[in-house]
Amino acid sequence: MSNLPEIPSPCTGVCKIEDGSQLCGGCLRTRDEIRNWRKSSNDDRLLVLQELKKRRMARGKVSESDLKPRRRRRSA
Repeated sequence: MSNLPEIPSPCTGVCKIEDGSQLCGGCLRTRDEIRNWRKSSNDDRLLVLQELKKRRMARGKVSESDLKPRRRRRSA
């Protein structure tokens, strides 16, 4: 289990499931990812965030932070 503070929801307030992709038009999560967010562990949330980054990149919706490589913090 990671020692990170609780990861907040990636919701952007544009909550509409797209007909074709069945993803939220704002955050690009599936219904199950949205539904399960509150009870998900931080480790599971990190996995969802990694998937969301891939979805944003596939759609060409990347931010500057998406393009920066991330380093994992080493355990003591």
